Amino acid sequence: DYVLKSHLSRVGPVVRRALRESAERAERKKLQAQFLQAQKMESIGQLAGGVAHDFNNILTVIQGHASMLRSNPKLSEDVRGSVNQILLAAERAADLTRQLLTFSRKQTVQTRVLDINEIVTNMTKMLKHILRADVLLHVNYGAKDFLVRADAGMLEQVLMNLAINARDAMPRGGKLVISTSDECIGPEYVQLNPQGAAGDFVCLSVNDTGDGIPPENLPRIFEPFFTTKPAGQGTGLGLATVYGIVRQHNGWITVYSEVGKGTIFRIYLPAAKEREDKKTENIVNHAVRGGSETILLIEDEAPVRALDRSILEGYGYEVVEADC
Repeated sequence: DYVLKSHLSRVGPVVRRALRESAERAERKKLQAQFLQAQKMESIGQLAGGVAHDFNNILTVIQGHASMLRSNPKLSEDVRGSVNQILLAAERAADLTRQLLTFSRKQTVQTRVLDINEIVTNMTKMLKHILRADVLLHVNYGAKDFLVRADAGMLEQVLMNLAINARDAMPRGGKLVISTSDECIGPEYVQLNPQGAAGDFVCLSVNDTGDGIPPENLPRIFEPFFTTKPAGQGTGLGLATVYGIVRQHNGWITVYSEVGKGTIFRIYLPAAKEREDKKTENIVNHAVRGGSETILLIEDEAPVRALDRSILEGYGYEVVEADC
C-alpha cells in the first residue's frame, strides 16, 4: 500500500496536468473553429452583398422598362399579359435580392425602441395560420417589458422564417415554443462565443420538437442557398435572412440541435433602456407635376441612367446626364 500510494503521489500531478492541457487544447480548437466560421460567414456575406447589388441594378432596368411598356395604351392584350409575367418574375427575383441584401447586412433598417413581447403577440395569430393543426404553438413571456432598438418588420420576418423552418422540421407534428427573457452576458460567455458581447441583452428563443439537424449540416445552416429540402421546396435563404437581420441589429444567434429531439434557436439583441415617445407623421402623397426644368442626372450604371432619363423626359424635363 505504501509503495502504491507513493507512486500515485508522484503520478497524480502529472496526470492532472496532462488532463488540464488536453482540455485547454480542446477549448482552443473549439474557439478557433468558431472564429473561422465567423470569418467564413463574413466573407460569404460580402460576396452575397456584391452579387445582390449588381443583380438589383439589372432588375431595376427590367422592372422599369416593363412598367413603361405596360403603361402604353396601344399595347395589345396578349403583349400586356406577357409584360405582366415579366414583372411578376422580376418581383420574385427582387424578393430574393432583398433577402441576400439582408443577409449581407446592406438592407436599410428603420429602428425604434419596441417591446419584443409585443412583436411576439402580434405575430401569434399569423403564426397559427401558417402552422399545421398538428403543431402546437406555446408562448412563454418574461415577467416584464423587454425593450430593444430594432426594425419591427425585420423581427417579424425573423419569427416567421424560424416558425416555417420549425414547421417543416416536424412533418409528423410536434410543439413549437417561443420564449422571451433577459440575459446579462459576462466576459466568460464571450470567451466561449466569439460573436457574443458583454452587457444586457434580450433573448428570443424558438424551440421545436422536430427531426433536428444532423451535426454535419449544423455549420452550414446559415449559408445562403444551403438547404436539405427537395428541389422546389425551399430557396435556402430563410435562415440566412435570419442571420443577417440579427447581425444587422448588433446581436447574434446560437443553435443547439439533437437529431430526433428538436432544435433551439436563441437570438440575443442589445437591451434598450426606455421607450421612445411615439411621433405622428403626416404623410402627404403629391402627384408628379412634371415640368420644363433641367435636371442633372448622376448615375454610374449606364442602363439605369438611361431608364431614369426616359422616365424624366416623359414628364417633360430636360435631362443632362453625368457618370459618377
